[in-house]
Order: sequence, then C-alpha cells, then structure tokens
Amino acid sequence: MIEPRLDHLVHAGPDLDALVAEFTERTGVAPVLGGRHVGRGTRNHLVGLGGNAYLELIGPDDPAVRPLPEVFGIDRLTASRLAAWVVRPDDLDATVQRARDGGYDPGDIAALSRRTPDGRLLEWRLTPNRGDRFGGLAPALIDWQDARHPTADGLPQLRLVSLVGRHPDPPAVESALAALDVQLDVTTGPPGLEAVLDTPHGRITL
Repeated sequence: MIEPRLDHLVHAGPDLDALVAEFTERTGVAPVLGGRHVGRGTRNHLVGLGGNAYLELIGPDDPAVRPLPEVFGIDRLTASRLAAWVVRPDDLDATVQRARDGGYDPGDIAALSRRTPDGRLLEWRLTPNRGDRFGGLAPALIDWQDARHPTADGLPQLRLVSLVGRHPDPPAVESALAALDVQLDVTTGPPGLEAVLDTPHGRITL
C-alpha cells in the first residue's frame, strides 16, 4: 500500500542535468524545471505521480562548484539514488510532537524556499534531512503553508505503482514509522527505497 499522504519522492544525483537526461530517455517523459533552492546550492526537476504526489529529481545547481551540497547526501553520491520520501501530515507540529512522544525524533522543523522559473518564491516547512532516517526509509514531513503545491502546475505524469523499503532491521524502521503514523512495507535487505513506475516505455524501478 502507498501512504495516502505521500507528498513526493526524492531522486538525488551528483549531476542533475545528466540525471534528468537519463530519466527522460528511460521513461519517455521529460521532467520540468521546478527551480532553485534558495541558499542551498541545489536545483530540481519535477514529474507528477498522480493526485497530489510527485517525483523530485534533485542535484547541484552547478556540479562544478565544490563542495557539492550535503542535502540528501549529494556530496557523497557517485550515482543517482532514490534518497527520500516526504509525507504531508494534516498538522506538522502535532505530528512531530506525537512522534517524539512515541520514541522517534524526526528533527526540528526548518523553513525552506525555492524560486520557480517564473520568479515566484515558494516557501514551506520541512523536518530536516539529517539524523537517523534509516537510509531514507523514515520520511521527512512537510507543510506547504500557503504555497501553491507543485502538482497544481500541470506536471507531466507517470503512475506510481508501488513504494517499498528494505533495511537490515525492519522492526526498528517500523517503530519509527508507527511513531510518525505512516505506512511503508519494509523487508530485510540493504537500506534503501524502491519505487516502481508505469511509463510510456514500460514499467521501471527506481
């Protein structure tokens, strides 16, 4: 089952232009430019996954600039990977507090922003991409506040068929997921997320 409050998946790479070109060739769908993250050195491209969910391809705004951004471990990547997933709870602050009461700390909420290609500034709040995320299996939490959601801009579409996780210690991950009140099927294996997408070129796995 796919978590119904899924906001987006994060596919990160050390060279965003190369990642977008590879993704376009593989799927037959070209992600559109989302914009630049203010003060973070990253840029993203987006493709819809149906409903209010989307896939974010993220990487350095300029891959020649060193050091590379630390966000989503981009500075340590040698190849692209499905690095994270993000859930949009009804009440971000209450969800963070309940998770802490349940034994898992998702981190302090931070204010972030992105400048769109047409000059609009999108501002939102997000739990940070650091601390123990179990290899990306524990999701970040987002509150878009009054910002226009990216899926409202007519993104090109693919269909998300499934999202699952693997980890050497599934019960530890499941405890964190329960504290966050989110759903993800987790099996034993090397830590990581796996998403299956239906595309014009057939079904693919990220």
